[in-house]
Amino acid sequence: MFTKLFASLFGCIHDHYSFPRTVRTGSRRSTAASLTGTYVVCLDCGKELPYDWNQMKVVSSTGGTGRAVTALATKEAA
Repeated sequence: MFTKLFASLFGCIHDHYSFPRTVRTGSRRSTAASLTGTYVVCLDCGKELPYDWNQMKVVSSTGGTGRAVTALATKEAA
């Protein structure tokens, strides 16, 4: 009950993720998948978050590491 109250006041804290999903080449990408090519979904609120396989964690969509990861994702997908 406390977590629902906290989430309603401050938003979701994204604690529960799905397994990382990689988008196929040529398919339409979401904003999260366009950053790294791989994304996870928060199971509480449904938001898609970019995921980095090399660091094995969710990456920030505004951080500087996203540009470097994009270059790696396109090289591996090709």
